[in-house]
Amino acid sequence: MGLFARSAPLTDQLVLAALSKVQEPELGGDLVSRRMIKELRVTGGTVSFTIELTTPACPMKEQIQTEAEAAVRTLPGVEQVTIAFSANTRNHAGIPEQAPIPGVSNVVAVAAGKGGVGKSTVAANLAVALAQEGASVGLLDADVFGPSLPLMFGVRGQPEAYQNGQGEAVMIPLSGHGIKLISVGFLVDESQPVIWRGPMVSQLLRQFLYNVAWAPLDYLIIDMPPGTGDIALTLAQSLPLTGSLIVTTPQAVATADVVKAMEMFKKVNVPLLGIVENMAYFEAPDTGRRYDIFGSGGAKRLSAQLDVPLLGEIPLGMAVRAGGDSGAPAVISSAPDAYAERFRQLARQLAARISVLKFVAG
Repeated sequence: MGLFARSAPLTDQLVLAALSKVQEPELGGDLVSRRMIKELRVTGGTVSFTIELTTPACPMKEQIQTEAEAAVRTLPGVEQVTIAFSANTRNHAGIPEQAPIPGVSNVVAVAAGKGGVGKSTVAANLAVALAQEGASVGLLDADVFGPSLPLMFGVRGQPEAYQNGQGEAVMIPLSGHGIKLISVGFLVDESQPVIWRGPMVSQLLRQFLYNVAWAPLDYLIIDMPPGTGDIALTLAQSLPLTGSLIVTTPQAVATADVVKAMEMFKKVNVPLLGIVENMAYFEAPDTGRRYDIFGSGGAKRLSAQLDVPLLGEIPLGMAVRAGGDSGAPAVISSAPDAYAERFRQLARQLAARISVLKFVAG
């Protein structure tokens, strides 16, 4: 034997052994046993592979990339490491009697115990933020009596339709800021009120779910009607929901109604994904001083009381309001008081929460 032992050649097996020491930080288990490593190639000193995440909006993507690259670089002979990412959003479990929406992996209800808390603003910006993270996203405006989606996205016009193989009319959703959109506001004159009884509304919303060309989607966001009335309850019972996200403001009157909304979802076995506190505070742009206009700490108290995570706190900002009025959601703005990064953080937290709940459910 010579004075210097030659190191073993770099192989797929050696790379996988190194990656088996890298843990998935939220779901547990290592990247290899969880079958997250795809398209592994070793060419000389160059190693390339794809990590398949459970959601494009994974908040731990950078941590996983850093740890995976560090693990591979411990191997002798490695000169370059190239890591790509893909995502496979598992289909929602759903309640057995609820028909899944073809080609839609997750259906998330954004709800509120009362009106006026910014539920539609959160739903719109959440949808765009998920798309910015690389997900395919649709947004259904289920607030039939107060549709706001056309204004918030600056989209007008009527959806076109075609006949499917069963002879049914299928609507093609409109598009805005990379999101597939459906709203009753696209079908009726914006100056005319929608005066329909509950059964008509339920029939329309069912068409919006099953007779719209949604696929393929990672996430379909449902902007729910406020409160716990008949239409909201019917939707919660009949929709194939992955879970619900509850929007509130800090004030006591809003958080009291949130408890009722959360209880409604619990009674129909819909998982509670988390709480968002909107209009959490106002920060004066000239002085930087913080004002708790609607009180403070309401959502944190609810989170602790009901054991539901607080996924985000969105301050009150002029740019958030202006974006909703102009058809340009705040999350695409660079203005400091648009709080775009807060919405993106909310999207990542929500996506991670869905992935964890699905993993636990098996």
